[in-house]
Amino acid sequence: MPNAKVLEQKIAAVDELAGKITGAASGVLVKYQGITVEDDTKMRAALRKAGVEYTVLKNSIISRACEKAGYAALTEGLNGMNAIATSKDDPVAPAKILKEYADKVPTFELNGGFVDGGVLDAAGVTALAEIPPREQLIGRLLGSIQGPLYNLAYALQAIIDKNGDAAPAAEEA
Repeated sequence: MPNAKVLEQKIAAVDELAGKITGAASGVLVKYQGITVEDDTKMRAALRKAGVEYTVLKNSIISRACEKAGYAALTEGLNGMNAIATSKDDPVAPAKILKEYADKVPTFELNGGFVDGGVLDAAGVTALAEIPPREQLIGRLLGSIQGPLYNLAYALQAIIDKNGDAAPAAEEA
């Protein structure tokens, strides 16, 4: 029978992680085995800079927290050394940064994740990581809106140039 104090600490850890998961815009579960200390330090710095919390805990705590938060499907592949990265604001940041390290380190694996209340498998996390940055998407949207407006302006100017100054002539009459 576990010590009551230890049990309370584990329950508190589960509750804390479940709160982080529930309040997050997205999260990614990774198997971090095989990453060097140098790469791990760089990865954690990049995650912190992006506002992503990276937590290494026992699988049983991660599993219970995921179940408590409503993401029980995430716990299926939970074996080995795992960590979870959550972001409150940017739904793409955890996937993008962790995918970069998964591409560098062969034993570092993306296990799955969640975004907008849905569970993603490893392929879904990879697809999420490949979404362009927000600024680029906004630029594409503005470019697609501006194109037809420029074409309309050019067409109207061509009509005016073809007819000459018809407007002032009409006013004189």
